[in-house]
Amino acid sequence: MDGNPSNVAENAIVVRNLQKSFKDVEVLHGIDLTVRRGSILALLGPNGAGKTTTIRILSTLLPPDGGEAYVNGYDVVKQDCDVRASIGLTGQFAAVDGYLTGEENLMMLARLYRLSHADAKRRTRELLEQVDLVDAARRPVKTYSGGMKRRLDLAMSLIAAPPIIFLDEPTTGLDPRSRLSMWAMIKNLANNGATILLTTQYMDEADHLADWIVVIDEGRVIAEGDANTLKSRVGSEHVDLIISRNSNFMLAQQAVDGYQLQASAEERILTIAANDGAVTLKRILQHLEDAEVEVESLTMRRPTLDDVFLFLTGDGANGAHREKEEIER
Repeated sequence: MDGNPSNVAENAIVVRNLQKSFKDVEVLHGIDLTVRRGSILALLGPNGAGKTTTIRILSTLLPPDGGEAYVNGYDVVKQDCDVRASIGLTGQFAAVDGYLTGEENLMMLARLYRLSHADAKRRTRELLEQVDLVDAARRPVKTYSGGMKRRLDLAMSLIAAPPIIFLDEPTTGLDPRSRLSMWAMIKNLANNGATILLTTQYMDEADHLADWIVVIDEGRVIAEGDANTLKSRVGSEHVDLIISRNSNFMLAQQAVDGYQLQASAEERILTIAANDGAVTLKRILQHLEDAEVEVESLTMRRPTLDDVFLFLTGDGANGAHREKEEIER
């Protein structure tokens, strides 16, 4: 594509045919994605799919090998300084100084951004309030919990009030309460006009936060849409069957071959698409009865993004994925 893509001006992020390799391992095979201004886009994929590499290219930490990417209208290669002035970045690990207090971490970064002393104090105070760390502001960060460190890390990426924010797995390792707190802050940022691109392996996180979801696997976009659209790809109803330990699980799988979407031998669960509801369920149970397989319990439910993820990517745990993940990091 010659020149800027036609939709650069109206969108916060535009990526076309983005490619990246490390030695002889191709990590990105031509990624395309667009992020509307003021929206939240979740980038999903197994370990090593290329999520972190994409974030690092968009934040100018890595040069692409091919394709093009624009952030806030700026080319990430030719206008990297303008891109950096437009973004905030929170990586997978909190980038804070444990020996400084939370207040000192923020003040130091504010002065590095060349804010005056008075403006740095004002901005530090605002951010400490925003991430609910006022009471811990003068404690060394090494005494903070994991959730507190992640909130401080997010605050540091907001020092310059950037219009575009990259969050690379922002809630990894957090307890449920801390995750909910981070979700509320992320939603609030978007409600106040920020554009957010986040990577996550928590499907409920993407479901809760994202206006649009892009799924990548082995460096390629394999699906995109809002949460409801993606869920519709794996059926309107799902049945989870727990097979009794008195029955042969492999025999149970064979009995419902053609219906089965997912199987967990360890948990003895078969997940099956039941688009016709009770009609499909009746057929499935008859097949299992004919095979003399005993069902311990069953549950009918709407599909989740976990179902979508597994349906689209499989187990996502092969050696190539792990190799790519190590290279990315």
